[in-house]
Amino acid sequence: MRVTVLGAGTMGAGIAQAAASAGHDVALRDVEESYVEDAVADIDDTLSEGVERGKVEPAEREAALDRITGTTDLAAAADGADLVIEAVPEDMDLKKDVLGEAEGHVAADAVLASNTSALSVTELASALDRPERLLGLHFFNPVHLMGLVEVVVAERTDGAALETARSFVESLDKTAVEVRDSPGFASSRLGVALGAEAIRMHEAGVASAADIDAAMELGYNHPMGPLKLTDVVGLDVRLDVLEHLRGELGERFRPPQALKRKVRAGKLGKKTGEGFYVWEDGEAVRPAGEAIRSADESTKPDDDAGEER
Repeated sequence: MRVTVLGAGTMGAGIAQAAASAGHDVALRDVEESYVEDAVADIDDTLSEGVERGKVEPAEREAALDRITGTTDLAAAADGADLVIEAVPEDMDLKKDVLGEAEGHVAADAVLASNTSALSVTELASALDRPERLLGLHFFNPVHLMGLVEVVVAERTDGAALETARSFVESLDKTAVEVRDSPGFASSRLGVALGAEAIRMHEAGVASAADIDAAMELGYNHPMGPLKLTDVVGLDVRLDVLEHLRGELGERFRPPQALKRKVRAGKLGKKTGEGFYVWEDGEAVRPAGEAIRSADESTKPDDDAGEER
């Protein structure tokens, strides 16, 4: 299958890597050459790390990289595509424009998909001449590690498009969960609800960020706690999704004030180095606001040591 990925950000690069690793020819397109080059470099780094860990064979890495072609030319990227996956920022008008333009460069039987995590796929389809060939393919970050893809069926999605999407997800060795197009689908709606409540608990002083996350990781077997996950996803992304769901579903999705304050301060999580945690070299090193104790301080006796209390 020839797959075109529109948008070379974190998700676009991840989708391109997964598709190429599964044997598909991939065209990765963005509006700036530097974005495409950075994405390909990130894919190379991820695959190389996989080789170092014994998860990827060196020949598999080379083959996957050879299957990826980067470009800024939308017409060239879409030429001959069987499946086009849009992975641009979560803006309805932008996504409509990109999908509408892509439709003009693909064959009549090509399937179009959006990686949106919350926007209406049915509304996105309204920008197309053939809305029946659009559906949602909601991947999760990091794409190469996450086993789920949410297949979102819009009001006019036809059976052929759905079958192509399911076959593609299966080829990636991932599990497809089919959901009807509705605000937040299934995963985003549940995920942001849990994340928002965790933020409110942290703001109210119920428990520390680390303890709230540990409660869900150890008590419910979540691979990552809701506050750390919010940092990984991006606090700005979580805020946008909550605002969207609030408009669609009501006040139970009102964003916590603590989330708004951090976004206003530019503390967006892992990508900016601080959110609910402080991040260094891609790792959460401590909860945000926690004082750093020097080696001298950590071994210095208390002033009152030895006194009776």
